[in-house]
Amino acid sequence: MYPRFSDMVNFLFGTSFNLPVQTYGFFMALAFVLAGFLVYLELKRKENDGLILIQLKETIKGKPASLKELLFTALLYAVFGFKITGIVIDYQFFAESPQKYILSAEGSFIGGFVFFASAAILVYIKGQKEKLAEPVVSFNEVHAYQLTPGLVFIAAFAGILGAKIFDIIEHLDVFFLDPVGQLFAFSGLTFYGGLIVAAFAVGIYGERNKIKWPVMADAVAPALMLAYAIGRVGCQLSGDGCWGVPNLSPKPGWMAFLPDWMWAFSFPHNVINHGVRIPDCDGNFCFALAQPVFPTSFYEIVICFLFFLFLWFIRKRLRIAGILFSVYLILNGFERFVIEQVRVNIKYNAFSFQITQAEIIALILIFAGILGLVYFSYQNRKLVHKNVENN
Repeated sequence: MYPRFSDMVNFLFGTSFNLPVQTYGFFMALAFVLAGFLVYLELKRKENDGLILIQLKETIKGKPASLKELLFTALLYAVFGFKITGIVIDYQFFAESPQKYILSAEGSFIGGFVFFASAAILVYIKGQKEKLAEPVVSFNEVHAYQLTPGLVFIAAFAGILGAKIFDIIEHLDVFFLDPVGQLFAFSGLTFYGGLIVAAFAVGIYGERNKIKWPVMADAVAPALMLAYAIGRVGCQLSGDGCWGVPNLSPKPGWMAFLPDWMWAFSFPHNVINHGVRIPDCDGNFCFALAQPVFPTSFYEIVICFLFFLFLWFIRKRLRIAGILFSVYLILNGFERFVIEQVRVNIKYNAFSFQITQAEIIALILIFAGILGLVYFSYQNRKLVHKNVENN
């Protein structure tokens, strides 16, 4: 396993870098970037197809920065300078555990003050240079695809928040033992929690920018599937605990041409230090699972990437808004429900059988997807019938 991205680079190229980037975090960031690019392309396509209208946004030129804007910008740069300067001073601590450093009180107050003062002065000078005797009001076109950076930021923030909330709910006993540590840990993120919260946030953002939520949902559906597959690459390479139940069965004959780790894997040097200590190993990540398990994260990479290709292929063929997202919900729920059969997770007693949180949500998503297919098809038939009557 490669807890840090530099571990993988060093293994592949024989180097000895110590970069402050965790493998899981790197692939999570990559997932958001690629997903954002796909959403950008889809919003642009839907605007060209007339499904999204160009908006006019009012801007005021020649008005100097207000005290509120000046303070907000300066404070933002102060936090940035506080952390950046601290990283330069104590790089080793940051490189060992980036997320702990970022979320800690460590930093440089001098650096923060310098950045604060510099930002305040620059914003003030810029405002004075652009100041006009009479501010000019103008209206500029805003295209849907120009909203992509804000969309990605909102999805990332809401997704991580939702993932953490759902994980805490599922592991309340662990949370109460170390509330602060669990709250700020980047490990232990529940995908479905992130999906649900991010979906609401993105839907609201779209509606506020005059993009109907079924259209927005269709635009993000393929990107969501690809982002999940890429995120699981980070899980597989870092060994963050998203693995399956123990698998002691011999590899089936039909898998003989595949590497053994695709059938059963012990995740040596996993990032969460779970299992038994590896003999003669020195360093922070010296544990491997006592028994090999199903590499479920790898299975999800393959399945979700194939589902992404399918969604990307049919996206232009489905003319009814909301249908593509409904298909995504069904595929997503089906994939996760199947994987849960061999994946490690907390099981709840429901009536006379056991079920996991993910299985419950997966079934809900499948049901919601089926309802979506029926509802959006029905609404489209009503619209077509109404148009025929009017003509």
